[in-house]
This record gives sequence, C-alpha cells and structure tokens, in this order.
Amino acid sequence: MADDYYKTLGVSRDASQADIQKAYRQLARQYHPDLNPDDKTAKQKFQEVQTAFDVLNDPSKRELYDRYGSSFQQAGAGGFRGASPRGGTSGGFEDVDFSEFFGERFGTDAGGGFADIFSQFRRAGAGAEARAARRTAGRKGADLEHEIRIPFRTSILGGEVQLAVQHGSGKTDTLNVKVPTGVADGNKIRLRGQGEPGPKGSAAGDILLTVRVEPHPWFHRVGDHLHVRVPVSIAEAALGAKVDVPTPTGVVSVRVPPGSSSGTKLRVKGHGVVRKGQAGDLFAELQVVVPKDLDDESRELVRKLDARHPSHPRRDLAW
Repeated sequence: MADDYYKTLGVSRDASQADIQKAYRQLARQYHPDLNPDDKTAKQKFQEVQTAFDVLNDPSKRELYDRYGSSFQQAGAGGFRGASPRGGTSGGFEDVDFSEFFGERFGTDAGGGFADIFSQFRRAGAGAEARAARRTAGRKGADLEHEIRIPFRTSILGGEVQLAVQHGSGKTDTLNVKVPTGVADGNKIRLRGQGEPGPKGSAAGDILLTVRVEPHPWFHRVGDHLHVRVPVSIAEAALGAKVDVPTPTGVVSVRVPPGSSSGTKLRVKGHGVVRKGQAGDLFAELQVVVPKDLDDESRELVRKLDARHPSHPRRDLAW
C-alpha cells in the first residue's frame, strides 16, 4: 500500500474510532506548523496526518480504503487507470482478457464491458457507504479528558472556573465550568456535548474533567470533615480562653479548655463539608506558640512554673 494511513497515525488496522481520534489529536499538536515554526518538515507531516485522519475517521471512506487501498478514490470515481480496455498495454500492464475471470459479458467485444466492471465497483462502493452511514447514525463523537485545578475554597463552597479545550480540529474553546459544592480531589465532572463533534451530524461527545484540589495553608479535608490548625498562646492554653476560628460559612467562637496542650482537637459540629444535604464537622487542632525570645525574668518564671508543676510528658513515648 503506497500510503499506509494506519501507519501514519500509529494505530492498528482494527483500531476503534476513538483510538483514531486520540492518535490524531496527539499528532496534530505535535506537528502543527504554528507550534513548530523552525521545523520545515512539520507542515508536510501535519498534512499527512490530516489526510490519514480524514479517511480513517469517516467509516464509509475507511471501508473503501481497507478494500482498495490509497487508490480507493480512483476506483469510486470510475475505475483504476493503467489497463487498456481494447487490448495492448498501457502504463506497463500486459493484455488481459477479463472474460476469463468475469465471464463473456465482461469481455472486450461487447463494447463498454470494461466500464461495466467498474460500474459494479461503484455500486458496491455506494452500498458500502450506505451501510456505513446506517451504522454510524446516532453514534456520538469522541469524549475528551482534561484536568482542572481548583482552589481549596472552591472545592468546599463550589464556584466557577474557566477551562481552555483544544479539539482535534485545532479549534480552542474557553468554557465556564460550574464546580459543585463539596467536590473532592480526584472526582470527575462530565460536560455533556462539549467533546468532539459526532459523525454525520450526530451528537457531540462529552468532556470528562478530573478535579485536582490545591492545598490550603491551614485547612485539610478528611472525608466530609475539615481540620484546621489554630495557634494559641501559652496563656490561652494554660488558663483557657475563647478564640475565633474561621469556617467555610463564617467565624465561630471556640472555647479552649484550661490546661490544653498542642494537638488538642476541639470539635465544631456542622461546620465541615456540605454534600447531599449533609454537613461534616470541623476539628480545630490547637498549636501552642512559645515566644522565641524570652528575657531572663521570663525564663526564671518558666523554671518556677515547671518546678511547681512537675510533669513527665514523654512517659508513654515508646517504639
């Protein structure tokens, strides 16, 4: 086969339409002339990829190509060139009496017999196109897969982000994507009808978005619960206090029990992730902040406090 379109796209002969479209999108981006201004061969390679895709992406053309090879268009248009209908040779072909293969009615003595052979080819090709069109009717276009990165806040409260989508044709669309409340890292969002156009005017495919949530400097998520690190002073931890803690729905006041240590978790019900009408909880984890620069008097007070209230904080520490 002079031009192996399957080899051009790097797919097998039994590749699905989705495989063909995926390979085309990758190669089109790789060889697009606008993306390779210094590569003089990029334009030619891009055209070869485009030609192969135009044939293999059309089920009727693909069926004819599989049957006749890259010269299928000549066959469909009225016959292969090269053989002389009245004997003799043309283009290096030897004399052939077609009646030996197809019977007397296809011989050269009835006039127009050679054309009759290819009229049957054309009728067969037309029938193949009709059958292929019926098979592809209602088949939607290929789906596209993308990732979107969203802020932690948007993943909890929902919102809207923009997404630039490049199609196999080279066209780029900018879409506004609505992010539902409570979406988690790794969740998928389906945008129906935003994928590749379907064959013969059928429905377009979808876009499948994988959500990636950016980290937050203070909050992290465990299931539908939120955890937040809350710095407190030595006095607040030792004597107890009320501290303000931010939540997705506003600031709440949390009571710190006297004698709290770093790592103490205070639970605030109903201020976590809201999904399907259910709300998780918020866990405020205390972090006692010790002043970095203590003067002599302050250090002496700490020593007296430690002597008056001796403790063994690592008593249970073990491997």
